Amino acid sequence: MRKSLEKLAEKGGADPDEVLARVSAVEEIVAADLLIEAVIEDAAVKEQIFRRADEVLPDAAILASNTSSIPITSLAAVTGRPDRVIGMHFFNPVPVLKLVEVIRAVQTSDETAAAITTLAEELGKVPAQAYDFPGFVSNRILMPFINEAAYALLEGVAEAEAIDTIAKLGFAHPLGPLALADLIGLDTCVAIMDVLHEGLGNPKYAPCPLLRQYVAAGRLGRKSGRGFYEY
Repeated sequence: MRKSLEKLAEKGGADPDEVLARVSAVEEIVAADLLIEAVIEDAAVKEQIFRRADEVLPDAAILASNTSSIPITSLAAVTGRPDRVIGMHFFNPVPVLKLVEVIRAVQTSDETAAAITTLAEELGKVPAQAYDFPGFVSNRILMPFINEAAYALLEGVAEAEAIDTIAKLGFAHPLGPLALADLIGLDTCVAIMDVLHEGLGNPKYAPCPLLRQYVAAGRLGRKSGRGFYEY
């Protein structure tokens, strides 16, 4: 967190010490009005957290997930407060991008959706509501884009740098799809694509073999030092 905050401070962001003074690290879930879960994209791990949070937090508390693909409806179903469970998908890098995808489960109440939408606005974000389908809106569109770029590389259509340059300059994107995949994490991309493939039953969402190969080799992107590029 400090490393990220220091980079932001260099660009005019808040003092890292002031921000970190407002952050408390705990080893167990504590009483609060809102929990925003942001752990690994693994449904079993998330469900375990939601069960525990449901036991510990006040009855009126809202449980939100920052998941980018796992069904909110299934997370809501493991709790005793399914109407107060919702998706709150922040976009990376969170301090820079304003979008928050607010995902309503089948069980999510209007009151819960309104509360999270208002909170996002108070945080200076722009909320956009979506319903609970695999990949929601963002990753249903983004992941096939990344996947097709990986196929273009696999099939020798162009080198990685050329693919990303064409996307950046041709589509006015700040990052090309392969560099973006490295930022997200190739393992996370594959996990999201697997959710899309399984949930929608369409083979077009199956991860490119090159993505699976890189993940198997430990080439996960920026976090491992190498993905489509070296860091």
